Amino acid sequence: MRVTLAERLLGPGTTFRHAAWLCVGSALALSLIGIYAINVGSSAEPPESLSRLGGTTLRQVVFLGVGLLSAAVVVLPDPRIVRLVAWPVLAVVVGLLVFLLLPFAPGFLVTPRNGVRGWIDLGPVDLQPAELAKIAYVLCAADYLRYRKNHRTLLGLVPIGLITAVPVGLITLQPDLGSAMLFVPAAFAVLLAAGARLKHLVLIVLCGALAAPAAYPFLKPYQQQRILGLISQFRGERHTSDDINFQSYTAIMLIGAGRAEGFNDLKARNIVRYSRLPERHNDMVFAVIVARLGLWGGLLVMGLYGVWLAGAMITAAACKDAFGRLVTVGFLTIIAVQGLVNLGMVLGVLPIVGLTLPFVSYGGSSMLSVWVMTGLIVSVATRKPRRMARPTFEFAD
Repeated sequence: MRVTLAERLLGPGTTFRHAAWLCVGSALALSLIGIYAINVGSSAEPPESLSRLGGTTLRQVVFLGVGLLSAAVVVLPDPRIVRLVAWPVLAVVVGLLVFLLLPFAPGFLVTPRNGVRGWIDLGPVDLQPAELAKIAYVLCAADYLRYRKNHRTLLGLVPIGLITAVPVGLITLQPDLGSAMLFVPAAFAVLLAAGARLKHLVLIVLCGALAAPAAYPFLKPYQQQRILGLISQFRGERHTSDDINFQSYTAIMLIGAGRAEGFNDLKARNIVRYSRLPERHNDMVFAVIVARLGLWGGLLVMGLYGVWLAGAMITAAACKDAFGRLVTVGFLTIIAVQGLVNLGMVLGVLPIVGLTLPFVSYGGSSMLSVWVMTGLIVSVATRKPRRMARPTFEFAD
């Protein structure tokens, strides 16, 4: 029996005919669009060659290279091996999140940015443990829920709630509400895919919605101002356009200025530069894309996200392994919610919470995490279902 190169690298029972390649192709296209948009937002003139890329753009190219390499590495081990290391990885990540909050943490390692203690300074690069926590959490939640039945009762949801509360609580204390909010939709999606009863999940959502206003007094002053600023923006009040809503109004202005086809390269660079849009290489990069490529460019980006999500959904539906299916569902939920929240921020329909646009925004930790998610989805899709595998989440009702 002839053993192929794929079987030597990935083990027996592998296939390369799967929908996860849609995730890879769309993710690569989004990353390249992001690199170009970052360059438009950071440089007044287009580079004469790749060797003359600006510092921010060049670093993003390096981040993409690291992300691609990391995705290729996580494809190699069988998901069952990944499952075995999930809990130790989560323990390490939780330790890093605790370290960020220590008041005596060395200042050269932990320096607050915009009031958030979310990064560990490693010299050439910064590590954001919250990004790694997304991956570790989904892996552990999937491992815990595979082949269980207790989560189909209301009381049985308590253990997964406690698992979720640990990273959410630590990230909220940084405070980084944007990253913390991603864990809850991921938990609900994974629970739903694992067979949890919808009525229990709806009940929890209703209780959370009713209790949400009580959390307002505990928010930081700037977080309260963002909510008040959004309300003011909905009312059409312009007196905040030079204050709390400057970033939002400027992004909306750039998007409107781009119209259907956008500006040419040089004009777009100057318009973005003189608009003084904050975080134009990061949270607000979608506004730069629309200013340069117009409405059609914005729709292209949204379409590429649709392709990525479609590839992940097809992979989850085709996967017969409980762990692999839940991991894929968790990752696609995080990418979908993060993308929607970021677009809502830029379009002025959601408060600005500091969430990046996956694959597109500047950031090493963000690029690493989304490409590792993509690599793990490819790993799940590449392994054929095992014979005599235990049925996944098949309940009488």
